[in-house]
Amino acid sequence: MKKIAILGCENSHADAFLKCIGEKEEFRDVEVVGVYSDDPAAAQKLKETFGTPILTDYADAVGKIDGLVITARHGDSHCKFAKPYLASGIPMFIDKPITIREDEAVDLMRALKSKGTPVSGGSSLKQDALVKQLKLEAQNEVGGRTLGGYVRAPYQKDSIYGGFYFYAQHLVEMVCEIFGHFPISVTARENGGHIHVLFHYENYDCVGLFCNGSYVYFASRMAQNAANALTIPITGDWFYEEFKEFYSLLSGKTQSTPYETFIAPVFIMNAIVRALESGKEERITYEEI
Repeated sequence: MKKIAILGCENSHADAFLKCIGEKEEFRDVEVVGVYSDDPAAAQKLKETFGTPILTDYADAVGKIDGLVITARHGDSHCKFAKPYLASGIPMFIDKPITIREDEAVDLMRALKSKGTPVSGGSSLKQDALVKQLKLEAQNEVGGRTLGGYVRAPYQKDSIYGGFYFYAQHLVEMVCEIFGHFPISVTARENGGHIHVLFHYENYDCVGLFCNGSYVYFASRMAQNAANALTIPITGDWFYEEFKEFYSLLSGKTQSTPYETFIAPVFIMNAIVRALESGKEERITYEEI
């Protein structure tokens, strides 16, 4: 059996992953030895629904598991939950946002690298079939070279789980998957409670629209001789694809995302916040990666 623990189980990921484990034949060899949340009611709910044991402390599964899932709602908790398990080098899934602080992201990357710890996670939106379609079209220059694009996703301005950072990685990773993981700089402006961002690449820009509390996902790519725009349906398949990727790491497969790419959204989100505060174009500081 492949033994795992789920830490920070307040959001829908924990329920969806446990459902996948219980219903999908391909994951029949996965055993959840425990769940933990800083919110005891969230862990209790999973115990009542899925029969999962509750850990009394987030470090209680150290040395007892083959992989770790971290799905806390607040990104500030992710590195805290990961830290006791880093020395073991077990595969990890870390939900969005990976973290909120750039220095913490760098420390996490270095710790993962030092042990060769396989990691997956971030935004589930990069798993969407339509996002992957636009990514392939950009890579293959369908309709000619990319001229730009437009991506829309929700954010929660007043979220108690980190405000802007709580949902922002969804839009950021959609942009990165389709147009490139390392935009050079960003310009941002808030208007009517929503945020428009220009993601500046070397040869084109992409517009991002963060809509406060409006749960519509949309992505488009403009090419020299073509345009493709897609409204992305909210679907549970994202969670299945995420867990399947994590399961592949549990099974000894190589991670598909470089460590530098994995933490890049943290730097992009912080640049957006700086741009909103300064009213100026802000360069994204990848120097520490």
